[in-house]
Amino acid sequence: MSGVVAAPARNPGETRQRMVALVQSRGAIVVLVVAALAAGLAFPSFPRPGNVNDIIIAASFLGLVAIGQTLVVIMGGFDLSVGSMVGLGTVLAAYAAPYGVVAAFAAPMAAGLLVGLIDGLLIVKARMAPFIVTLAALLALKGLAVMLAGESLVIADPGWFGRIANGQWLGVGNLVVILFVAYGIAALVLNRTRFGAAVFAIGGNEEASRMLGVRVERVKIATYCVSGTLAGLAGALLAARLSSGLSSAGTGYELQSIAAAVIGGVLLTGGVGTMLGALSGVLLLGVIENVINQIGSLSAAYQGLASGAFLLLAVIVQSGLTRQRAG
Repeated sequence: MSGVVAAPARNPGETRQRMVALVQSRGAIVVLVVAALAAGLAFPSFPRPGNVNDIIIAASFLGLVAIGQTLVVIMGGFDLSVGSMVGLGTVLAAYAAPYGVVAAFAAPMAAGLLVGLIDGLLIVKARMAPFIVTLAALLALKGLAVMLAGESLVIADPGWFGRIANGQWLGVGNLVVILFVAYGIAALVLNRTRFGAAVFAIGGNEEASRMLGVRVERVKIATYCVSGTLAGLAGALLAARLSSGLSSAGTGYELQSIAAAVIGGVLLTGGVGTMLGALSGVLLLGVIENVINQIGSLSAAYQGLASGAFLLLAVIVQSGLTRQRAG
């Protein structure tokens, strides 16, 4: 009598759902690789290490903002204040730079933390819609940045502050290292901590999460605080890169960060998403921008057109995949 036990047959429906989930979470990576290969074939200068380094550096500021935005969207919310927080962050960092590197980073990050705290409290305690709260914050922060900086640049003494954003480590730009380290930490937090599990749970079903003992209000406030703080950090690094603060910096980041997250497989309805997907979305937008620059004859408007097309396609594909998983 044979001792070999036949493996149970896999349910076709279960196999299909796994494949759908894999496409939803990893599809952006495939698209990114295909886009990069196509760009490399069309433009010989595209795959050069220096150009790749420049693409990631240019995308690093949006990338940091997209980490916080991804957490918020997975939780089922939106943060429209991040773009203005980046602009205000550059101004605060430029003013604080003469007092040292620590002050230059602490000022915008503390401001971002405060804004996230206020947003979170209004959403949780006053039960206001995230869209309205963060849109109001967008307008207020933009006005504050203009008041502090006016229409001119606030020049920051580069020194060590500038070297952090413009320097290299083992031949790789510091901003590249910072971006990938930040995403690595964010992925660990999202997938390996109780906080990350709570973010997924709230995005999936807030009431069920509350019944299971998740401190929904506390997690929501903390998530908006993280988003604001990372936007402040992005502003500080951008000021260090430019050696100046500019109130208009970060304009459009609020929508671009949502686009990057959605292109990367994060559901707008919440409960689904990965940091790897969000990073892929950010880099894909960076590749699009670089290709437009390589062409040279196209205006920056084409970047917005291409980004919008990718976003629309991603939402359509996600809707279809969601129906497949539900069926």
